[in-house]
Amino acid sequence: MKSLALNAFFYECGAEILKAVRAPEYILPTLLMPIAFYLLFAFALPGAGDNNALYFLATYGIFAVMGPSIFGFGVGVANERDRGWLSIKRASPAPAIAYLGAKITVTLIFASLALIPIYLAAGFGAGIALPHSVWALLLGLHLMSVIPFILIGLIVGFSLGSNGAVAISNIVFLAMAALGGLWLPIFLFPDALQKISITLPSYQLAEIALAIVDAPTPTDSLRVPSENITVVVIMTIFLASLAYLAWARQRN
Repeated sequence: MKSLALNAFFYECGAEILKAVRAPEYILPTLLMPIAFYLLFAFALPGAGDNNALYFLATYGIFAVMGPSIFGFGVGVANERDRGWLSIKRASPAPAIAYLGAKITVTLIFASLALIPIYLAAGFGAGIALPHSVWALLLGLHLMSVIPFILIGLIVGFSLGSNGAVAISNIVFLAMAALGGLWLPIFLFPDALQKISITLPSYQLAEIALAIVDAPTPTDSLRVPSENITVVVIMTIFLASLAYLAWARQRN
């Protein structure tokens, strides 16, 4: 049984990678848009400097992992539902965990590929020097940030058809990036928008990332805001419940 699950997992991973490679309209914007935006906001805009580069290193890392998570699960699952693939997979002996595990693994791979050029631009282009422990903690946070966005993608994918999933995924992606303070700090927003921003996982995760890069000295303990972590955990549990309900409803 364990061998079957492992083989199914590797086959599913291969299929997911092949599917992504065959869809350059998905993979290229996912990988290139975060670094293009980072270079624009951190380097090209008037007044850009080290502070901008450090700020946007934290926030654009969140932005970079959102695309593979929301679109990979939202649009991908919706397409597979419409084509009947999920029904076939349920009838096969391969465990469901292999399917989800492969999608999560490939999402992490593409999230990492989107993060690498941002980290390189920050470290070598902007000359940002952080302790190794801070780089590692920041990378860990950025990669772990896929979880709530994967859950959002699953909710969209299990609830909508492929055309609706594309539209809603784009709206959710752009809204969470803009209102979450990933492009501009939310103190520039009107009060009403600021109240919306703090309810978004993108904002809460960005706040944690900003706290991490604000503790760059090797002798200081790395402190992250516990209130933001608590909010992210509550949001993740809530989103997991909605994803489960969406999955259960589409099975009936």
